[in-house]
Amino acid sequence: MTPANLAAMCALAGLDIVALTDHNTCGNCAAFCRAAEERDLLALAGMELCTREEIHVVCLFPTPHHGEEFEAYVSRRLPPLSNHPAVFGHQIYMDAGNLVLGEDPRFLAGHTDIGLEEVSRLAAAFGGAAFPAHIDRPSFSLLGVLGLWMPELGFPLAEVSRQCPPEFRLRPDLAGLRLITNSDAHYLDQVWEAEHTMELPERTAAAVLYWLQGTR
Repeated sequence: MTPANLAAMCALAGLDIVALTDHNTCGNCAAFCRAAEERDLLALAGMELCTREEIHVVCLFPTPHHGEEFEAYVSRRLPPLSNHPAVFGHQIYMDAGNLVLGEDPRFLAGHTDIGLEEVSRLAAAFGGAAFPAHIDRPSFSLLGVLGLWMPELGFPLAEVSRQCPPEFRLRPDLAGLRLITNSDAHYLDQVWEAEHTMELPERTAAAVLYWLQGTR
């Protein structure tokens, strides 16, 4: 799934607002955003950050530059490990024309030493917004690890998977919390057609981030 192919599939699926969120890197966001904008999609740069507690948090930014600055900080808090492509696959960076630019030698599939309590503040400091990913899943999720939603962590909303059972949303600790659903696509055939909408004052990345931050 290359950045350009992903953008093309998003356009084919009729999506309007899209983001690329690789594990612990924003390295392909510039290519994805350019390919998406060529197809008249509103694209945000992003990262699926893995915290010290092994909880996945989606971090979104208005431009690839913002995402790259955030990644520069995150990279200093990655473990000093090298990737093993035979086990974890190649970590390739590409341009908007599917030309390979290089390969990241770092181990990006693991966790950083960034604590969950830091993430909301950090994302905001780099101009972005953050929310815990797929909290209804048993692994790599806030509720799967901690067992209980904690408002003091500063997240105004959370993501649930498409398969989230209706009764999950009725948990007392989630009362009043906004829940959103994204594709979380790892393969092109997992990019599904638009099923959800955002009411925004304008079609901009800033408006999306304000919405995610709870300032609708």
